[in-house]
Amino acid sequence: MSESDPNKIDQHQPGAKLDEGKNRLGLVFGGFSNALRNVGKVGTYGANKYTDNGWREVPDAIERYTDALLRHQIALLAGETIDFDSGLRHVDQVAWNALAIAELSD
Repeated sequence: MSESDPNKIDQHQPGAKLDEGKNRLGLVFGGFSNALRNVGKVGTYGANKYTDNGWREVPDAIERYTDALLRHQIALLAGETIDFDSGLRHVDQVAWNALAIAELSD
C-alpha cells in the first residue's frame, strides 16, 4: 500500500502527513482511558506482588492466563464485581488477562 495524505496534499508540500489508513491508536487510548487506567491498576498490583513484567516469563502462560481470565469471568457472571484477593474489579482482571494473552500470542 502506498502512503498518502488523507487531504490529498502532495508529500513534498508543507502540511503533508502520509498517514492515511494508518492505525489510529488515539482512538483506543482516548476512547478507553478509564478502562486502561483500571487495567493499569491490575498490572501494578501484579508487579508489586511478583516482579515488573515477570508475567512474560510464566511457563505455559497463555493457558494459565486463559484460566485466570475465565475464573474472573465466571465470578462476574455469578454477580461478584470485586476480586476478594486484590480488591480490584473482576472486569479489569479479565481485560488484563486478555491483553496478556494477545501480547504473548504474537
